[in-house]
Amino acid sequence: MTLMPNFYRDRVCLNVLAGSKENAREIWQAAEGHVLVGVLSKNYDSVASAVADMRDYAALIDNALSVGLGAGDPNQSAMVSAIASQLQPQHVNQVFTGVATSRALLGQRQTVVNGLISPTGRPGMVKISTGPLSSQAPEGIVPIATAIALLKDMGGSSVKYFPMGGLKAVEEFRAVAKACAEQDFWLEPTGGIDLDNYAAILQIALEAGVSKIIPHIYSSIIDKASGNTRPDDVRALLAMTKKLVE
Repeated sequence: MTLMPNFYRDRVCLNVLAGSKENAREIWQAAEGHVLVGVLSKNYDSVASAVADMRDYAALIDNALSVGLGAGDPNQSAMVSAIASQLQPQHVNQVFTGVATSRALLGQRQTVVNGLISPTGRPGMVKISTGPLSSQAPEGIVPIATAIALLKDMGGSSVKYFPMGGLKAVEEFRAVAKACAEQDFWLEPTGGIDLDNYAAILQIALEAGVSKIIPHIYSSIIDKASGNTRPDDVRALLAMTKKLVE
């Protein structure tokens, strides 16, 4: 099983949540493999139980597994690193301060490890104090170029920009996309993305010249009754992606 996500035309890979193993397989097929399927560490009471269950997920989707925190919860950072070191998934979600630990424990460079940074209300400036202790301290705000350089120093692959609130912070998002393109760093827009704004958000990142983009589309495409992500919505997202990516 490969450690690298299956990017559509080497450019875009979706990231969505699975409500069950069967749902994970449905999502993966609906996206023609161009997807990372999120399973949240927060749903497990131990590393051992998470590893055992997530291994089953990975087997069904050719290792297109994204080990999640759970709403960006910094307290899950250590657990995510421990799970990832054993599972060797294609994708790991981390708070800013957890990136180096995850990369070191993985012991390889292929798995995508993102680092969570947040909007500040000021284009070009981002919050990096997203760790267990730093999120409780006065905000650490730095230029986006500095945040990317720090993530590179720690072995990160990409910026996870969250919470975006869809297009609410669009000028800030443009600045992040521009910086990622300039520093050849990958970008993962996250938060409030739905079928209505997905194309606009993806277009901004593509036009900026970001080399690889992993948009996270979560609650807006989850069926509230079953807790499963709707495969038809994943198909729609892939169709939009194909239309935009040349």
